[in-house]
Amino acid sequence: MENKTPLSPHIQIYKWHISSLVSISHRITGIINIIAISFICLLVSLLVFGESNYEFINLFLSSLIGKFFILGLTWSFSFQILSEIRHLIMDLGYGFELRTTKITGLIVIFGSIILTIAFYLIGKNFF
Repeated sequence: MENKTPLSPHIQIYKWHISSLVSISHRITGIINIIAISFICLLVSLLVFGESNYEFINLFLSSLIGKFFILGLTWSFSFQILSEIRHLIMDLGYGFELRTTKITGLIVIFGSIILTIAFYLIGKNFF
């Protein structure tokens, strides 16, 4: 008799875990960060071509969309850094227990939000 059950769980029965969410988000933020760094390099290179470009960049970053862009990038970079630290610790052979992976995953998620808020408040006082 042939077994008709799938060899691996499919999307309807798979239970999401914090580690899955952090892993997928790590990949997505990596792609976002590459695009963002390219965009930042483009904006900086525009500064070479004169003061009018500086005013354009300043106008963009002062707008609501620009502020959302800055906050999103701050969260993305914070998440990526904390997730990389988590991966480095796991590469050393620590943190593979189920409870530890849940805790470190939550630290990455909430830590990135806390860092984003902290950077926003620090930036707000300086600029």
